[in-house]
Amino acid sequence: MSARDWIEKDFYAELGVPPDAPGEDIKKAYRKLARELHPDANPGDAKAEARFKSVSEAYGVLSDTDKRKQYDEARRLFGSGGFRPGGGGFGGGSGSGGFDFGDLFGGASSSAQAGGSGGIGDILGGLFGRRGGQAAGASRAQRGKDVETEVRIDFTEAVRGATVSLRLSSPATCGTCGGNGARPGTAPRTCTTCAGAGVVSRSQGAFAFSEPCRDCRGSGRIVDDPCGECGGDGVSTRTRSLTVRIPAGVDDGQRIRLAGQGEPGRNGAPAGDLFVRVHVAPHELFGRNGDDITVTIPCTFPELVLGTTLTVPTLEGKVSVRVPAGTTSGRTLRVRGKGVARKDGTFGDLLVTLQVAVPSTVDEQARAALEAYAAATADFDPRPALTALLGRDEP
Repeated sequence: MSARDWIEKDFYAELGVPPDAPGEDIKKAYRKLARELHPDANPGDAKAEARFKSVSEAYGVLSDTDKRKQYDEARRLFGSGGFRPGGGGFGGGSGSGGFDFGDLFGGASSSAQAGGSGGIGDILGGLFGRRGGQAAGASRAQRGKDVETEVRIDFTEAVRGATVSLRLSSPATCGTCGGNGARPGTAPRTCTTCAGAGVVSRSQGAFAFSEPCRDCRGSGRIVDDPCGECGGDGVSTRTRSLTVRIPAGVDDGQRIRLAGQGEPGRNGAPAGDLFVRVHVAPHELFGRNGDDITVTIPCTFPELVLGTTLTVPTLEGKVSVRVPAGTTSGRTLRVRGKGVARKDGTFGDLLVTLQVAVPSTVDEQARAALEAYAAATADFDPRPALTALLGRDEP
């Protein structure tokens, strides 16, 4: 990206967020726009595709803490009129609108003394591929950006693991030119203006500084006959299909990393990574607590008082659970090995919570039986602690 791009493009406006927006707001805005503008949602709409690329470019800068800091600093310094990247020169003399020479050469003076880095030299270094004011050439290798996508699976797939197919539209190495940007049968040539360095030196009175080469836009190469697919960028938006293995026991919101499946690298550098964020749909019956699966089973009062054997569902089928006599409502029984698979090959448990189901109405026969039971157990106090407390309060 050239200096003019950094100064003139308003990435915050592209995403519709203020300059002081936190990272989470930037991510939310990007996801909303990406869904609306995605080529799959707008087939054949060139305007939407161009807007999708612009939004992705803006997010690529603002989602990276270092790049965002460099972008904000470049706009603050260069966009204020104190420095004109297109025509050179400094405005405002030594007044309030001028440029501080100490800042300009901070990387060569104060940083050399203090062993640190600072000033505009570092900003330009971060933007245009050099550090400490020394031109290293914009044609150096650069790792591709990481990409994130989302996938939704059901509860059973999260517990057992699953294989899902993804269809992604994202920047990828141009398949026509192989990434060099030139039409097949031709090749880029070295820029004669900068001799392939990507930067040129300019003089301003007694001072000299470097800036990206205008002829090659900092790439160090010139493509005379651009590739018809990517327009000379070497990268094009392509739709691709991937098969992703979701491991057993994945949690809701967990990210799975696929190395080398992100955006392609530049000049032979490795590609970025693809991160797949997993969303797990809730189950109508089962819940989850870490590696344990939870389920609530309604019971009748006699079943808990007298004891019984219940048939309880699991993800694999069903099991029999013995309920001891005198079991209280709300008690949880543990069934070993019927939970979530762990990385070490073991399994969590199934936690069965028993809950008394109370009928909303009873007939005369049932009422008579309940009244007889109440009379037979009149000496039983279900609230001894409360009774003792109320007894102490009596005069």
